[in-house]
Amino acid sequence: MTDKRLLILDDDPLIGQTMEAIARSVGFEVVITLQAAEFFRQLDGWGPSHIAIDLVMPDMDGVEVLVELARRGCNAHIIISSGVGSRVLDAAARSAKEHGLPIAGVLAKPFSPGDLRELLVKSGSVSGSSGGQLAASTDRSFNDITEQELAVALENHEFELVYQPKVFCTNGILAGFEALVRWNSPKRGLLAPNAFISLAETSGLIRPMTREIIRMGIHWLGAGFDVDNETTESSCRQRLADLTLSINLSARSLGDTEFIDFVVAECMRAGVETSCLVFELTETSAMEDPVASLDLLTRLRMKGFKLSLDDFGTGYSSMLQLVRLPFSEIKVDKSFVMTAGRSEESRTVIRSIVELGHSLGLQATAEGVEDEETLSFLRETGCDMAQGYLLSRPLDSERAKAWGRRNIRQSLSGK
Repeated sequence: MTDKRLLILDDDPLIGQTMEAIARSVGFEVVITLQAAEFFRQLDGWGPSHIAIDLVMPDMDGVEVLVELARRGCNAHIIISSGVGSRVLDAAARSAKEHGLPIAGVLAKPFSPGDLRELLVKSGSVSGSSGGQLAASTDRSFNDITEQELAVALENHEFELVYQPKVFCTNGILAGFEALVRWNSPKRGLLAPNAFISLAETSGLIRPMTREIIRMGIHWLGAGFDVDNETTESSCRQRLADLTLSINLSARSLGDTEFIDFVVAECMRAGVETSCLVFELTETSAMEDPVASLDLLTRLRMKGFKLSLDDFGTGYSSMLQLVRLPFSEIKVDKSFVMTAGRSEESRTVIRSIVELGHSLGLQATAEGVEDEETLSFLRETGCDMAQGYLLSRPLDSERAKAWGRRNIRQSLSGK
């Protein structure tokens, strides 16, 4: 029995049968339902790995079905299909993501067999990062994690970093890495940030956790990349010395009066230039205490650190934050990047963000790049840097350095 199971909800039997034939050709078991009541019975009893939902249904429309799936904590990969138009499809997908549902993609009717096949195969192959298999923190809430457990984990140094490469769009050469925290819990396995960051922020543990993350990242970067090939050592070392390391900064750190002194001291201790550190901040974080944000971020820039406005375009005050705070980089939210291949609206938003960033003297980075078509589009728009699964998943410390050495050497040899 296969673990690839597709549950279809579509009131058009012909569409359902077409989907069934395509899915079976790539190894899926398939159940077709024509009504919401039968769909939910199959959901509970059969346990599908994938779900395909038509938005326009006579008894319960697709958006209502998605809301109910979110209420039930559904973790199957969801494909949303309809002939209502790309804007409505994209809006439904965004709504589903806001509810925490894992969306594999949207499928505009009429669709080709290749379109559905690609969504099924692609979503089925996505797993944890190369830094270790993540426990299903998106599948379970982990609400039973206590403040004491988190404090003990911090004391025992159970947190570790993985590093995702960022490359220049024009030539694919490594520009730097983004450091991403993981909790390697002896009890729970390897957990992603969404399992514990909220508790860290509400409990006040985010400040020592952020310091620990920064300390680990700075000393990883300062340790170097062990280049031992004498013929390329000098030029390779220069390229590697110019790499940046991006670290996410919590809003709670903006009120830490000793934060800047701490970071500067760690850079000096590790022999890392302050210009190599990029602190990423979401606009929500920056809005929590606007005065403190402005003071601390301005001082960080004065010390030579770089600042990135993360997830740009998803909030209500992005433009205000971009103008009032001294950012050096703007990151296009992955919700636009991941839909660029099929959504003209997303492509328009990306072009606008890149042009806006450049007009303000900022570098533009796109995250969530998963296919060559999107990367090619980003080159055409003049986007400066990219990161995403097409280039590399997050890697543990040694694999990240090996990836960096390989990328730099290949670029120097012209391969």
